[in-house]
Amino acid sequence: MATPLTPDALVRALRAKGVVVREHGNWRTHNRNHKGPWGPVHGVMLHHTAGSDSLRLCLEGTPTLPGPLCAGLVAKDGTVHLVGWGRTNHAGSGSAAVLAAVVAERTPPPAPGPDAVDGNAHFYGFEIENLGTGHDPYPPAQLDAVERLSAALCRAHGWSAASVIGHREWTRRKIDPSFPMPGMRSRIDARLGPRPTPDATPYEPFPGAAYFAFGRRGPLITAIGRRLVAEGCGRYSVGPGPVWGKADMRSYAVWQRKLGYAGPAADGVPGRASWDLLHVPRTG
Repeated sequence: MATPLTPDALVRALRAKGVVVREHGNWRTHNRNHKGPWGPVHGVMLHHTAGSDSLRLCLEGTPTLPGPLCAGLVAKDGTVHLVGWGRTNHAGSGSAAVLAAVVAERTPPPAPGPDAVDGNAHFYGFEIENLGTGHDPYPPAQLDAVERLSAALCRAHGWSAASVIGHREWTRRKIDPSFPMPGMRSRIDARLGPRPTPDATPYEPFPGAAYFAFGRRGPLITAIGRRLVAEGCGRYSVGPGPVWGKADMRSYAVWQRKLGYAGPAADGVPGRASWDLLHVPRTG
């Protein structure tokens, strides 16, 4: 479970994995958020377009299903076209049992049960340009892009490849994508590599938002401040020191804004996604 990435954080994550990105129009604010919530997000859902003029379809949708129909379209050449960010009409209703498996990162997911859960609220959706007939090949560059973008989102949230599912694994109504999902998850898993163990990672694990109460004292607070200063986000007149206070929150809010967060999401209280990107060294 996670707060959705900001558009800027998404672009950085994709490009860091070598994904070729093309941004279209007002994609950063093109969404269906007025129809319901988006988030918390639990995983990535993959689809195929099953038609021609895929880019226009993903942007505009149809008279009965308005766009955007996904966050991004993976073209045959491997380019990821970003068309929307927020709630998009890609998943529809699906299985509560499958969602529970994704949240728990159990793979393979169970066979989908009755449609009971709003998937548009809880998954990043990506369409893959393909007719889905079994006779339209997926070029290597396209599959490589699917692997990379999925790994990028999993890495950003600390998820495993079990957080990536196909639309047909979500609901009995669908057959996409028309390639084996276990094989794609294996590719994503290999790209992610083994998860670091607590003893192996050089960085402090996220202590939880409740840790950051005014007056909290310890060497970790000093380490956070030093990393904020190193990132050009320090707003200290003295220090940083070992006691969490207003200067720390001001500095952390600058870091959040640097990552693309705004409004209440840049309140100076560390969250897991921004914490993981700060790379605070271990203090114990």
